[in-house]
Amino acid sequence: MIDPKRLQKYSNITRITKKDFINIHPIQAAGKLTPEAKKVLSEFGDGYSVCDMCLEGRLDTINKPPIHDFLTDMAIFMGMDEVRPTAGSRMAMNIIFKVIANPGDVVVIDSLAHYTTYLAAEDNKVKIIEVPHKGHPEFKLNLEAYAEKIEEVNAQTGKKPPFVVLTHVDYNYGNVNDIKIVSKICKDYKIPLVVNGAYSVGVMPIKGKEVGADILIGSGHKSMAASGPIGVLGTTSEWAKKIFSTSTIKGDWSSRQFLQKEYHFFGCPPVYGAPLATLIASFPRVVKRTKQENWDEEIKKIRYFVTEMERIEDVKALGVRPKQHTLTQFETPSLYEASLKHKEKGYFLYKALKKDKIAGIFPGSSKHFKLNTYGLTWDEIKKVAEVFQKIAEENNIKIN
Repeated sequence: MIDPKRLQKYSNITRITKKDFINIHPIQAAGKLTPEAKKVLSEFGDGYSVCDMCLEGRLDTINKPPIHDFLTDMAIFMGMDEVRPTAGSRMAMNIIFKVIANPGDVVVIDSLAHYTTYLAAEDNKVKIIEVPHKGHPEFKLNLEAYAEKIEEVNAQTGKKPPFVVLTHVDYNYGNVNDIKIVSKICKDYKIPLVVNGAYSVGVMPIKGKEVGADILIGSGHKSMAASGPIGVLGTTSEWAKKIFSTSTIKGDWSSRQFLQKEYHFFGCPPVYGAPLATLIASFPRVVKRTKQENWDEEIKKIRYFVTEMERIEDVKALGVRPKQHTLTQFETPSLYEASLKHKEKGYFLYKALKKDKIAGIFPGSSKHFKLNTYGLTWDEIKKVAEVFQKIAEENNIKIN
């Protein structure tokens, strides 16, 4: 039997990052809930709560709440023909590998792809060939090399890759890749292009079909102000029938069939309550914030922030310059040297930021770290920069 006193701690869990903190966590910034999403969080927090009026046995057909209309509008927003929710963008990627590739196939991916792209390939017994990047400090992908890698796969296997993957914005350096360059190559080779937009759909303007994507994946909890796990998988009409295939299996004794269920999603994706409700509730603000003028303002903020951070001696932003995205990795050898002399060692930066109510830098990070300024006000941007500079000065690091 579990000790009742031990059980008590589970009933009163609280978060380390408090509500009044400025959160610059690299994977949390664009997932912060809107006021509308916070409201529906309690309304639809119960499991299966969006299924009160499920009349046809499938999530995407529900009208109360307006899930069917929402997915229609989400397709318009993403610039695709059809959309389904998934349990995160990683589930969407896994479905793509399962549906379009066969075991032993070779898929071309970019060398900055999210680790779940690699795992999706492994899970489905698919091999990969990477498009290289140019290394430190820009880590810029050689997008023209997609053609070379497609030829390489063809030479090795006697057939073209079943599809290629391009990460629109990589999760380490925030480099934004030109989808049109790769989509033109894919069109020439008649190969479908899968775009991982986990860090772009919901934060910046992107229309999948306009840039040549056959499949576009997004993340609700990373980039669309939703509680997790939830993602979106958008396709062209050409691929919709195959990816959203309905069940044909029949019980040999009972003759039971589930003809309306989309079997690659196990009937319905497991986002029955809070994840989907918060995604829907945040959608109007997400549409607004991705307008070009709003994204341009976010880019002005991160460029200002990078300039201020690089005033600290030996601090440098990695990735392609000038910055095109709010996700940024900094190389910080001067802060690392300071940590070696500090009583808190590698945790000194995390704790110093916490004192000024700034959260999001991983504990133990001082040699390099990632952060994301998305959604911060100008006053918050300036405060975070000033706090970093103050910490540097307190540790005898020069500010230029």
